Amino acid sequence: MKIWIDGRYCGREEARISVFDHGLLYGDGVFEGIRVYSGRVFRLREHLERLYRSARAILLEIPLAPEELRRTVTGAVEANGAPDAYIRLVVTRGVGELGMNPRLCPKPSIILIVDEIRFYPEKCYADGIALMTSSLRRISPASYDVRIKSLNYLNNLLAKIEANQAGCLEAVLLNQEGRVAECTGDNIFIWSGGTLKTPSAADQALEGITRAVVLELAAAAGLPRAEASLTQYDLYTAEECFLTGTGAELMPVTKIDGRTIGDGTPGPVTRRILELFREEVRKP
Repeated sequence: MKIWIDGRYCGREEARISVFDHGLLYGDGVFEGIRVYSGRVFRLREHLERLYRSARAILLEIPLAPEELRRTVTGAVEANGAPDAYIRLVVTRGVGELGMNPRLCPKPSIILIVDEIRFYPEKCYADGIALMTSSLRRISPASYDVRIKSLNYLNNLLAKIEANQAGCLEAVLLNQEGRVAECTGDNIFIWSGGTLKTPSAADQALEGITRAVVLELAAAAGLPRAEASLTQYDLYTAEECFLTGTGAELMPVTKIDGRTIGDGTPGPVTRRILELFREEVRKP
């Protein structure tokens, strides 16, 4: 494995950052998770655009221009000889003095990891998974906008711990008003009343890249779709449900809070979209 850190490659054992990096000390930084399929970096432009938007929102100056960073990402994929892989692209505030003041960090750092990843066991993609609703609420927009993919994932992690304790692989996060936002690492979709529905950014859902791809595929297939405010009732009474994310790809959901979704197996719309998604990512 060759990990790219601030302009140089190093091995896994040699890959190090300073204990004074504010990404480590304060979670001050942004990131993207990106997939590689058959040697092609999937939706790289969209991921980089979101990365730069996240950085701009927290006044973090990425030290490479977008085109140069694009070449760096594709170069790292080639250097690792990874036709199918997961990329973790991280930009931290960089090394500074103790104290949260970002002005203490003169130069941001870029870390680029190309590796394998498996969010869920393979069997789950055929059988679906069970979700539980977390007792925690999604971060309020009065605190910060969740469209910023920051390094601070404590809200998500605490909900993930709660899911693990309950014997589930994922948890649903509700927003401050009790509407469905997203899961700890994935967006959520339901098929209900002849329409594919997913929460919007207005309900504190991350505008996921895979989420956008699914909406595009649904439109091309002639499936009605909508960004909609959803409640637990909408989840419980849905005909089908699935999750989307760069790492998870598309994961069927067959049970939520002990309620069986549909007939308890991945439904026809879910299977159709999964088939379309797999065709999309393998396009040359």
